[in-house]
Amino acid sequence: MTLQEIHKIAQQGEGLKVEFKKKAAFPEKIVRELIALANTEGGYLLIGVDDDGTVSGQRFIEEEVFVMEKAISEFIKPKLDYQLHILKLNQKKGVAVFNIIRSNNRPHYLMEENRKKAFVRVRDRSIQASREMWEILRRGKVPKDMVFTYGEKENILIKTLNDKGRITLKEFQNLAKLPRFLASKTLVRLVLANVLRIVPQEIEDFYTLKDS
Repeated sequence: MTLQEIHKIAQQGEGLKVEFKKKAAFPEKIVRELIALANTEGGYLLIGVDDDGTVSGQRFIEEEVFVMEKAISEFIKPKLDYQLHILKLNQKKGVAVFNIIRSNNRPHYLMEENRKKAFVRVRDRSIQASREMWEILRRGKVPKDMVFTYGEKENILIKTLNDKGRITLKEFQNLAKLPRFLASKTLVRLVLANVLRIVPQEIEDFYTLKDS
């Protein structure tokens, strides 16, 4: 990767596939960004780039990289594959780019407070994946045709989506008078069947029809 290519990525600004960090402070938190990229569409983590996209570089960039690679090895499960590029801006400062592909081993996660926590990328933020999002990541690695029949609960769901455009798990559960696990299972199954689209949110995900 060339310096020109790094500037081009930086000019895009932070987004679905790009995250900037001036330095590798709190690497145990930065790994969440890498997990989110790998679980979503892949992308780049740039170290030595300001929030506004200025490629200002960081002193002792090799030390920043060492800290990040140690955190990746210790905190991320299963093992995360990535490409690393280090470029010097001058004798003192450099930039590091972690290139993450959309992983075939997703969902990647970290252990926090004795819980597995996966993250996904939503626009320029990395948020914790819901139980439904986790299941979709896990089962969606190998796309396959799904055959199912529309019953009363599916008809209620589709009618509501045609009327309102979106629905949450809790709303569907209440409308269809279903236990949470069955409402969750139905939504996950319809996402995997390409009927619905899940839109991850920090508080509560919502679902829309795939073509909407």
